[in-house]
Amino acid sequence: MQNFELLSFASADELARAAASAWLDEIEAANRAGKLHCVALSGGRITQKFFNETVAQAKVRSASFANVHFFWADERCLPPTDPESNFKIANELLFMPLNIAAEKIHRLRGEDPLQSAVKAAEAELCRIAPQNINSRPVLDLVLLGMGEDGHVASLFPNAGPEILNCAAPYLAVGNSPKPPPTRISLSYQTIADARQVWALVSGVGKADVLRETLKPDGRTPLARVICLRPVKIFSDVAQF
Repeated sequence: MQNFELLSFASADELARAAASAWLDEIEAANRAGKLHCVALSGGRITQKFFNETVAQAKVRSASFANVHFFWADERCLPPTDPESNFKIANELLFMPLNIAAEKIHRLRGEDPLQSAVKAAEAELCRIAPQNINSRPVLDLVLLGMGEDGHVASLFPNAGPEILNCAAPYLAVGNSPKPPPTRISLSYQTIADARQVWALVSGVGKADVLRETLKPDGRTPLARVICLRPVKIFSDVAQF
């Protein structure tokens, strides 16, 4: 039995519209139930379209983000003003247009010493998110992209056991194959514990890696996530 749901779209724009609409549905459901909605965001080109669509649709729907807390799936160890910062992209395209309150934004402090930034991120997530029976924080939604090598967050192929088996919410990545080499990432365990995980898979040249990922014996990082828990995949990968 497959552990994923694959939603296919003709273009990145269609993908972004559908994912934004589905996310706003989740936020509005949480609002009606009087609950927080804790989400972990990712970077990437498709995420920029997704943020723009979310803003446009939220304004039409008059959606309230008052109960939403924003975390990150990963961050590069860079200042928050760096063009490569995942926070900077979200801040400019999502938070500022929607006037998100500063206390709802829990960014990863990539400019701080790595281990202290990891510990601070763990403490912040555990302070806000509810915990499961194993006393681990539970995000309502983790939004992932997928790289050309199948990586998600900053979890790359050929990772060692210290990453594969990490039980802490966040971990330090010191040898990323993509620059910059030093990053902070959600762990596989925290992704597995989330209520929902969505992967936005977009871009030329990803058909082969997505095909490999969705095999029963797939070995990419996204395939590992799928082995651990159900994943909803929004994809515009042509001729898949």
